[in-house]
Amino acid sequence: MIERHIDENWRIRCRLCPRKCGVNRMNGEYGRCRMGEKVRVSRASLHMWEEPCITGEGGSGTVFFTGCSLGCVYCQNHEIAKGEGGLEVSEEELAGIFLDLQERGAENINLVTAAHFVPPVVDALERSRSRGLRIPVVYNSSGYELPDTLRDLEQRVDVFLPDFKYMDPDLAQRYSGAPDYPQTAALALAEMVRQRGRCVFDERGMMRSGVIVRLLLLPGHVRDACRVLDYLHSTYGDDIYISIMNQYTPVGAPKEDPLLNRRVTEREYDRLISHALSIGIENAFIQEGETAEESFIPSFRDEGETQLREFLNRSGEARAREQFPVLKEEEE
Repeated sequence: MIERHIDENWRIRCRLCPRKCGVNRMNGEYGRCRMGEKVRVSRASLHMWEEPCITGEGGSGTVFFTGCSLGCVYCQNHEIAKGEGGLEVSEEELAGIFLDLQERGAENINLVTAAHFVPPVVDALERSRSRGLRIPVVYNSSGYELPDTLRDLEQRVDVFLPDFKYMDPDLAQRYSGAPDYPQTAALALAEMVRQRGRCVFDERGMMRSGVIVRLLLLPGHVRDACRVLDYLHSTYGDDIYISIMNQYTPVGAPKEDPLLNRRVTEREYDRLISHALSIGIENAFIQEGETAEESFIPSFRDEGETQLREFLNRSGEARAREQFPVLKEEEE
């Protein structure tokens, strides 16, 4: 049995994320993540728009969890980050979703924003492994994580895919209400690298183990993004890969912020890539062409929940409709 680090009473006094709300999720209280006791999933599907070594030919088996402990004002998945939508699933049902994605040809299981559900997700992973889950597990994260929570993922997650959003605490406060983001993300990344070490790829070029750090360039903030690259490269060199992204889409940003209500310009992105080259970054993914399109953002409400019902039915959970109040309300 792999050691567990999270207090078994986490539901009563939740401290899974850096917010450390301490809410009693069993008593119906909701933390900063806007979630309660039950795991809520907004979408499960084969996703073709991750980094090439994650997507492969079959697509990444993404499972999007409702809620988020960071809550950026410009969130690309703001529809679910606010805690809206999705279906409640048990650990057994979640394990069934993982296995069904594998049967459909997924290259990996991609856990998207799961920090506030780590204990039940770990249980679901152990159940699915015992029932034949063989593909790698990817932990797709905002980077705003606690090392103690991440330690429960050791030997359970193969690839870490965190963001590193800011080096400027003032920017982190303005856009995410988290002035501690830079040092918190740095400690989290150190734990991820400790667990997985240098990146390992298979004969097809698929990542089997390692860390890819995502940097989403925000419009008007090239300087801070360059500082992020400086930190990542000076600290980890070629031990990690960096995904430098230009796909920011203004789909939830406050109207009063003129910077966040436009897309990244070609000149801004070129400046960032030029800086990456100038400091010697070689292990990187870059984006070309028009990637800032709303079509790259998955649909969560109608399409996402429909796919979840199909997954649950295929997983043999005939009682799904009885367990999901959301489904009952829609049918009535």
